[in-house]
Amino acid sequence: MTDSQNVRIITTLGHVDHGKTTLMDSLLAANNIISSRMAGKMRYLDSREDEQERGITMESSAVSLKFQVTNKGENGERSPITYIVNMVDTPGHVDFSGEVSTASRLCDGALVLVDVVEGVCTQTISVLRQAWKDGLKPVLVINKFDRLITELQLAPIEAHHHLARLIEQVNAVMGSFFAGERMEDDWRWREERERRLAEKKEIHAEETDASVNAEEEFQEKDDEDIYFAPEKGNVVFASAIDGWGFRIGKFAQLYAVKLGIKEANLRRVLWGDFYLDPKTKKVISYKHLRGRALKPLFVQFVLENIWAVYDAVVSNPNPEKVSKITTALNLKIPPRDLKSKDTRHLLSLIFSQWLSLSTCIIQAVIDVVPAPPVAQSTRIPKMLYPDLYDASVEPKNKLEEDLFHADSKPDAYICAYVSKMFAVSPKDLPENKKKTLTAEEMRARAREAREAKAQAVATDGADAALEGVDISTPQTEEPKPAEPQDETEILLGFARLYSGTVSTGDKIYCVLPKYNASLPATHPQNVKSLKTATVEGLYVMMGRELTAVDSVRAGNIFAIKGLEGIVWRSATLCAPGGGIKEDVVDEACLINLGRVSRAVPPIVRVAVESVVPADMYKVVNGLKLLVQSDPSVEMFQQQTGEYVIVGAGELHLERCLKDLRERFAKVDIQASKPIVPFRETTVKGTDMLSPKTAGSPRGTMKGASSQNIVRFTIRAAPLPRLLLDFILDNLSILWKFERDRRAVFDALKESEEESIEVEGEMTRKPTIKADQFWPALQEVLNSIGGEWAGILERIWMFGPHQAGGCVLIDARKTGATRSFKQRLARAKAGDPDVDDKTLYDFDNCVETGFQLATFQGPLCAEPVEGVAYFIEDWDIDRDSLEKEIEQNRLAQVTGSMISAVRDACRNGLLDWSPRLMLAMYTCDIQASTDVLGKVYGVVAKRRGRIVSEEMREGTSFFTVSALLPVVESFGFADDIRKKTSGAASPQLIFSGYEMLDLDPFWVPTTEEELEDLGEKSDRANVAKVYMDAVRDRKGMFVDRKIVEFAEKQRTLKR
Repeated sequence: MTDSQNVRIITTLGHVDHGKTTLMDSLLAANNIISSRMAGKMRYLDSREDEQERGITMESSAVSLKFQVTNKGENGERSPITYIVNMVDTPGHVDFSGEVSTASRLCDGALVLVDVVEGVCTQTISVLRQAWKDGLKPVLVINKFDRLITELQLAPIEAHHHLARLIEQVNAVMGSFFAGERMEDDWRWREERERRLAEKKEIHAEETDASVNAEEEFQEKDDEDIYFAPEKGNVVFASAIDGWGFRIGKFAQLYAVKLGIKEANLRRVLWGDFYLDPKTKKVISYKHLRGRALKPLFVQFVLENIWAVYDAVVSNPNPEKVSKITTALNLKIPPRDLKSKDTRHLLSLIFSQWLSLSTCIIQAVIDVVPAPPVAQSTRIPKMLYPDLYDASVEPKNKLEEDLFHADSKPDAYICAYVSKMFAVSPKDLPENKKKTLTAEEMRARAREAREAKAQAVATDGADAALEGVDISTPQTEEPKPAEPQDETEILLGFARLYSGTVSTGDKIYCVLPKYNASLPATHPQNVKSLKTATVEGLYVMMGRELTAVDSVRAGNIFAIKGLEGIVWRSATLCAPGGGIKEDVVDEACLINLGRVSRAVPPIVRVAVESVVPADMYKVVNGLKLLVQSDPSVEMFQQQTGEYVIVGAGELHLERCLKDLRERFAKVDIQASKPIVPFRETTVKGTDMLSPKTAGSPRGTMKGASSQNIVRFTIRAAPLPRLLLDFILDNLSILWKFERDRRAVFDALKESEEESIEVEGEMTRKPTIKADQFWPALQEVLNSIGGEWAGILERIWMFGPHQAGGCVLIDARKTGATRSFKQRLARAKAGDPDVDDKTLYDFDNCVETGFQLATFQGPLCAEPVEGVAYFIEDWDIDRDSLEKEIEQNRLAQVTGSMISAVRDACRNGLLDWSPRLMLAMYTCDIQASTDVLGKVYGVVAKRRGRIVSEEMREGTSFFTVSALLPVVESFGFADDIRKKTSGAASPQLIFSGYEMLDLDPFWVPTTEEELEDLGEKSDRANVAKVYMDAVRDRKGMFVDRKIVEFAEKQRTLKR
């Protein structure tokens, strides 16, 4: 068993089509899993049929590889060390970002691939941010190096400048992450300092201020180790398709003896502005050039050699030159291959011996990525205490000690983290496959047959003796006939073991993400989140294959069977050493490592149903399996009874429907047209009609419950932009407030979903801390001024779903004010929120009516954003109310009250100038100059707009950024590929909502408009088209003319 010090766990990260899976092929070929000639062509880890067809990865795949590396001992002796490298290949397409999040959570390091020509793309920045957030040690792999020579045809000196710029760009991204974190640390330190000063002043009130202010300085963090630099060994230059790669150290080793310079010194100067003086044979910096045109060392010793090989083999084939190169490099290549016409094969033969990609990558991983015991001592504290900012933390108990040191002793606590569940077919499990006989078993079988034959000859009863003995030596053994199995897909957990040793048959605790470690395990809130399971099987993942094992030690990635029906998506697996032995819960071994954060919110929805109604139960069961096996998909049932799946994008949704049809439900299904979310809002328009309520401000609506028992006035007004942005930025704080308020009185009635977010809403990072929310909100209100300055204590609630972009404000002149802030304070103190039961019922009616009105707006029943509703007047007829209560008809009054408030809120919004807000994609397209016009044409046709375009220096490529409505994006990728003959491919990332500045109810009225557009408005109102489409889909009334042009003749064909 390999020591955990010799284990590495890494993932490949990068933009789509930057060569991650091709790089993995080279590493698999080095382990003899695939042929070296097929490396780069086979894409072994793309095991799905649609992955092979499209040429992109859609699911992350894990593989465990073994490498022997020769290390120099202290006495200069060379000894081989065996390393186990667990690798996870991840997708680069933005639709499958969920797979990247789940993989990076389990790994200690990352190979970040960047295409040398395309450079830093949108997804490159996203994956670097993910690696930074998860604390992974990155290795930069600059891939597709051959494109500089064959495609861009740069000279070595130009290529050097290009590479230097590219590394600078990547480092700028890393620097921006460091700067953001540095500012947060500074802010946190100042707050902590002020708090300590206040405490000190209270304790030492009689002391002088001078002694109180004696405080330590802010500890600056060093940012040296976060950047990529070739001389540090964390940059690999590679061409995965040609199977070669190198680090600076390789060439430093080659030239150290020849130049008579120490290897360490040469490694330091081989990259950068350093030159070799031809006279003195010494390395000089750019300051000592004195106008001489010398080449940098990197160009002279590295790039020119690589260019020479490509020139002799590919650009200008020259067998004599090739044979000279192979002799000079001391390479052993058969003469038959030297004369081969297949230049790519000859190139890969030369480079695989000279600059082996697998050797380079593995050596970089061993040098840069820490072993699990080292990595876990820094990463685990961050997982356990997300708000902790100290560099090092001492373990507080035995469990933390085992976790920090990746202890795998028999008595160490077992702790594993399942980041996702994935589905496999029962026939793909090792126990259900034909068992391949080993050479030893085949020899034993042959020996048995020979002995039986000899015995038969001796006894003259050959036929009788040979009966029942198989004298053939088949390669495979048929499995024992088992009971007929259901072909339903089996769910396995994709996990990493952080401490202990887990074995098949062990009984373990499954700690689900909602488990609260601060409460005892027997607490009612924790009972649902703590379950037990038995380990039915453990597997090492080898891409598409699974290999069964009896036990797994700490520091490895593995698949686990037995969690189906217990773990939904992610969980922490815990147990004392050797598994659970007693029925009593051992709380010392329980820990919750949280849940995987979602990078991209699901935005595109489709309703699904079976073609044959009788098969609908299969679709429902299939949907449950699909949601569990895909971290980025959501599923819910609408009030209409339809089952809806929500995906991250068009391609993701397409894959989900294919899986549902072919793997999970195994029945024909039909999907609706994609359903896209909208938002409704209102603005102060230029030509608005007069207010609906005469003599009152615009947006004022009067309403009453049945029999006029309760009469009220509500005024709607657009929220100032500054206030709306503040609320949307800090939505997660509002959700937290609402959860905390509910938890105090309603701990047992928790909803299934932890978050109460609106479908399709983007969760932004809060700009402030939760305890600073109210003072910061007051500052925003003061800066706006007017009536807004004094509303803080009168904010009744937010909506929709108690946390959204709408505000209900209690502006009543008389009676007690309903304040959200005060209610939170009372909830913390444990005081009841009820004074007068009847009034409380009516307040609830207002809240419910407000939530209904903001969740389903008046235009097309979509959520409302950016509107404030003021409750201005409130009058209750007590006598009539008493009569209704006596006759037990209060429910009728409260019900009519909810409807009246909802309708008043909706009509108040329509009194202004209503607008639709469209969900938008940020679209990044890389295109060459000759197809740029076609790209612009496709974007304009789909009502998108170009935000920016910039040319990549040293290339003929433009990077175009555009904004595109999600509703217009379906088929966009195919359309752009067709128009540009595959030369441009877009990446679509959801970026939030943007207002369509067009009134859906606008019709030509002025003389100019009538003259320009005619009575029927020849130009379609885009906002009305979108609104009618949504209303049509929801079965609402659509104001559509049956006869558009009555004066035109209609001749029916006979």
